[in-house]
This record gives sequence, C-alpha cells and structure tokens, in this order.
Amino acid sequence: GPFKFVEYKPNESIKVTRNMDYWKPGRPYLDGIEYTIIANPATQLLAFVAHKLDFTFASIPLLKDLKEQAPQAVCDVVMDNNSRDLLINPAVPPFDRLELRQAIALSLDRQAFIDILADGQGAVGGALLPPPDGVWGMPPDVLYNVAGYGPDVAKNREEGRAKMQKLGYGPDNRLPVKLSTRNVPGYRDAAVVAISQMREVFVDAELELVDTANYFPRIMRKDYKLAVEVSTGGLDDPDQKFYENYVCGADRNLTGYCDPQTDRLIDAQSMQADPEKRRSIAWEVERRLAADSSRPVLLYSRFASCVQPRVKGLVTMTNSRFNGWRMEDVWLDQ
Repeated sequence: GPFKFVEYKPNESIKVTRNMDYWKPGRPYLDGIEYTIIANPATQLLAFVAHKLDFTFASIPLLKDLKEQAPQAVCDVVMDNNSRDLLINPAVPPFDRLELRQAIALSLDRQAFIDILADGQGAVGGALLPPPDGVWGMPPDVLYNVAGYGPDVAKNREEGRAKMQKLGYGPDNRLPVKLSTRNVPGYRDAAVVAISQMREVFVDAELELVDTANYFPRIMRKDYKLAVEVSTGGLDDPDQKFYENYVCGADRNLTGYCDPQTDRLIDAQSMQADPEKRRSIAWEVERRLAADSSRPVLLYSRFASCVQPRVKGLVTMTNSRFNGWRMEDVWLDQ
C-alpha cells in the first residue's frame, strides 16, 4: 500500500507514514497521515472548525452547524452503503420463534428512523442498497410488498401485536429484554429509536451499552438477544453483502441465519451474467431474508465527508464514504 503503519494509541490516534517503496512512482504525495480518534461527533466538529483536523465526517443533523462554523469547508454528501440493522438472535428463546421475530420487524417505522437520525436524508431498503444510489436493491414499489415493509405502519403494528398475542404476550404480559449495542452515536441513537418502536408490540427493551473493545467479540460469538449493528458494505454488489453477511457459516453472519435454499439462490445470482436476471434472483434472496426477520434493516442514511480547502485530490465515492481512502493522490495546497 501507499502507507506503512507507524503507531497506534488506543482511543487517541493511528499514524502511518509514506511508503518509499510503493509501486507507483511519485505516490503517495503525503508524507504521512494521523487519524485522530474522537468518539464524540460534536467534539470532532469543534476540532475541525479549529483547523485541528483536515478531514472529518458529519451526520446530516450536524452538517448545518459545521457549515455555519466552518463556511470554508468543502463537503460531499453521499448515501452510505452501510445499513443499520436490528439483530435478533434466533438461537436464544423466545426469539427462536419466527412469529415473534416477525412481530418485532412489523413494529418498525423505518421512515421515522430516517427523519429522526438523518433529517429525512436517507432511504428505506433491504440488505442491498436501494436505488437510485444503489444498483441492485429493490425500488419502493417492489419493497413495499416484502414482509414487514408495507407503508401502512399502523396496520403493520396491529399485525405484529396479533402475532405477539397468539404467543401469549400482551399489555399485561410484556416481553422484557436487553438490547445491546456499541457505545458510539451511530449505533446508540438507532438503538434508542428501535427500543421506542418495539414497545408498540409489547417488547420492553433495556439499552445495554457496550464498549467497542468488548462489543465486537460479543456480537461475533452471538452473546446477545437483541442488538443494533452497522452492516458495512464496501461495494454495492450482492456478492459482497450476501456472502459476507448471510450465507451459512459466514464470519459476519452475526445472527447465525442459515438456509440451504437461500445459499443456492445466492450462488445462482453470483453466476448469472444477465444483470436483470441477476437482480431478480437477488430480490428473491431479499424476500427470504425479510421473511426470516432475524436481521431487519432499519435505515440507510446520508453522511457528509468534509475537508479543509487545502486538501486536494480526495474523491468521495457516490455511495460509500469509506471507499477511495488509499489517499495516494491526496495532497495539501499550502
């Protein structure tokens, strides 16, 4: 790569330096990069405004403040190919009951997540990033016919309550449970909204905040009942999302979902050269994942990548704020 590792200080910084043996002549331009670790988004913003940072992220709610305090900032706003998901552990009773998982999925008002967390700048989607930002995901008219995605939220919740009552739950017998998530805003805020919505189907979830160092090992070993997770998607392609997150035994199959027929469909779409036929098979996979309801997708949201004017050569991908980060073509005009 264009840079070599120098130093990592937990909760402080990561430093890399220019690789003098990089294969591309004259690259990278930068002598090095220091990534400053700042957990609080408001503190990040203040550091950027004070010119202590050359580059930062901003959620849509914070972008207005950033532009007011740092009008010189150059910001690209893109849809993030990283969905926020509700993980429901199907191996742990009572969530091993399909009807209960489906009831929880029916409680979700996904547009409310977008309005609350992203000032309305986001999209409702399944496992694949929806259009127009995504190439492979379902458009709204198709998605609304998928289990749990109907646009009538009140009707969905009524159906969810009926499922819960068949299982013995109700206003006088609610289901208490802990919902675990990583203690950073991108996870925590979505978890709070999810908790408020699940109450509509008699599920009383208590928020359990987990430090980052402990969160990922716990989720990987499936030591949770409910959790909110960010499903990172490096590429807008079904292979990346399906093989990484949903096939039997995949390392990041965090719910343990395993269905041989779904795996066969995933293989079939991967081998299909015709884009329309491939899309049709991928949508069938989406329907099967939604019907299982062990990993309901909560939202896709837009984020801003902002740089100081002196930063040149950084190209932000149209649907991923994390791609294009080799930094080999970035330079500082100073």
